[in-house]
Amino acid sequence: MKIAVVDDERPARSELKHQILEILPEAELYEADSGTSALELFGRDHFDILFLDINLNDINGTTLAGIAQRIMPQAKIIFATAYSEYAVKAFELGVDNYILKPFDPERLKHVLERCIRNMTSTETMSSCARLAVNSNRKTIFLDIDQIVYIETSGRCCTIHTRVGDFTENLLLGEYEKKLTPYGFFRIHKSYLIHVNSVAELFPWASNSIALKMRGFEKDILPVSRDKVRQLRQLLKLS
Repeated sequence: MKIAVVDDERPARSELKHQILEILPEAELYEADSGTSALELFGRDHFDILFLDINLNDINGTTLAGIAQRIMPQAKIIFATAYSEYAVKAFELGVDNYILKPFDPERLKHVLERCIRNMTSTETMSSCARLAVNSNRKTIFLDIDQIVYIETSGRCCTIHTRVGDFTENLLLGEYEKKLTPYGFFRIHKSYLIHVNSVAELFPWASNSIALKMRGFEKDILPVSRDKVRQLRQLLKLS
């Protein structure tokens, strides 16, 4: 498990890292002393849990949280702050929890255990959840793990699965909202892929890349240049 601690005060970072290792001795810990260095860190690696101070010396922690949510939608975000009023702000922003300075070991343990339970629950859901699709006047229930990728097709979308293709009159953005928690990523305005089903990456036009999906190797799916970094992070390539 990879955890990042972002705080502009060295003592606070050191104390929080020490307490985390007391609870999760196998965790890989990384740190950043500013919002800028945090963004550089997020650009290099993918994290399971982020501890963000609110009052950083350059970027407000709430702004940083919003950026992190877009870069790493699966990461659990926890505000680490000296001000209790930010607890409300945390839940308004949809982050997962908060801890107050000075850090209480029992509170930290509770927060970490809750994050781990939620991550385990999401992984379990992804292996058994189903998606209801209205196709050819029938409602078909597809196992999400069977879906390889979805593409726009006129005003509809075609869902490519290991058991066949299905067409539904929905926008790709609707599938993106439903399936992002299950390991799907929108690589292009026309394509939403199941990241675990990527078979091959290779250079493509305009200094970008394209990919092929397992079971659909004849189809070349382009990746928008602004999506390349995020995709590489999700594939743990950078």
